[in-house]
Amino acid sequence: MPEHRTILHCDINNFYASVEALLNPALKEKAIAVCGNPEKRHGIVLAKSMPAKKAGVKTGDAVWQAMQKCPELIVVPPTFSKYTEYSTLVYNIYIRFSSEVESFGLDECWLDVTGCTNLFGSGEEIAYQIKETVKAETGLTISAGVSFTKVFAKLGSDLKKPDAVTVISPTNFKRVAWPLPVDNMIYVGRNMREKLARLNINTIGDLACANLALLEGKFGKIGQKLHAYANGTDNEPVKQYTDRHIPKSIGNGTTTPQDITNLEDATSVIFALCEMIGFRLRQYEMIAEGVAVHLRSVHFNTISRQSAMPPTSSAYAIATSALKLLKENYDLSDDAPLRTITVSTFHLKRSGNFVQVSLFDDEDPAKDKRLDESVDNLRKKYGYGVLRRGVNLGTIFTCDDREAEDEFLPFNKNMKNLTE
Repeated sequence: MPEHRTILHCDINNFYASVEALLNPALKEKAIAVCGNPEKRHGIVLAKSMPAKKAGVKTGDAVWQAMQKCPELIVVPPTFSKYTEYSTLVYNIYIRFSSEVESFGLDECWLDVTGCTNLFGSGEEIAYQIKETVKAETGLTISAGVSFTKVFAKLGSDLKKPDAVTVISPTNFKRVAWPLPVDNMIYVGRNMREKLARLNINTIGDLACANLALLEGKFGKIGQKLHAYANGTDNEPVKQYTDRHIPKSIGNGTTTPQDITNLEDATSVIFALCEMIGFRLRQYEMIAEGVAVHLRSVHFNTISRQSAMPPTSSAYAIATSALKLLKENYDLSDDAPLRTITVSTFHLKRSGNFVQVSLFDDEDPAKDKRLDESVDNLRKKYGYGVLRRGVNLGTIFTCDDREAEDEFLPFNKNMKNLTE
């Protein structure tokens, strides 16, 4: 076994925009931006092509800002089901080279190919093989970083784009990585960068050479981890592709296409959100014992409230608890209208075969469970719109069009094997 691991980080270049160009070849080499629907107040740039990027368009820009930077910009709506389809094609290529493939979103992942080098060649050779295979079979390009840790592999894939391979080895990482700004390293966001700057830590090398006791004193275990990341001494493993991520919480939120001014509309939104939450809980075979609501008004004031609830994976039970929190803590007749509602569940446990039954309810939990499973199966087969609750009919959150169905990805028939 080699002394050092061989880890790849693969990143599909300009993923959403690249898929849109494959779906419509007329967009190839054009400045395009994949954007949410401004009419639904989701009008920001989700992804951009390389020409748009060179013109200064950034992910998160409002559509009008992007158009100012790049007047020739072509704005296209997202097609999430196709992104999932192409992501699956690419991941199926990755697992030909290793079973240790850890997802980092639809377009990024790590591969540990340490045990595969005798079969496929060096890490760099494997990266080139994967890159050319992806291009030949899907039309997409990837950038790959090759290194001995996950953090440096990720850094390598970010250094040279598009369609490139970068090697950060045990012998060159100080020369390649250490001069870079500290926030080029994954896990160092804006807030951490500012905190480190106050300690005169501005580059990855500064972080690597910083006093470990100082970092631990300021940031605790996080400081210890960041120091190890910068020195290439962390041994964080790449997960098996078959390993299933078990979440600590499951939630769903939306900014509605118009302000929520009454309880009826708030109820329809909450029930729609909880349909997805219940579905995901059941896919994970988990139940939740806590629920939280996060409310944002038209004035961007935010409140969050949470409470315990009987163990459940039922969308109806979760929505009922969430609605109770809203009623107790926000009066739509007196307070400002809402623009964003998020519902989340926590205190998750394996469901097993037990169900907590109330002595005072006439409900049949086994019957409800069978009904939920039947609805899940129909929606996975035919799409979300095949069945809806009456509370969601004819309201501001009906999920009638293609974009709305894409927002309910777990119910999309192209998503039947994906639950996150």
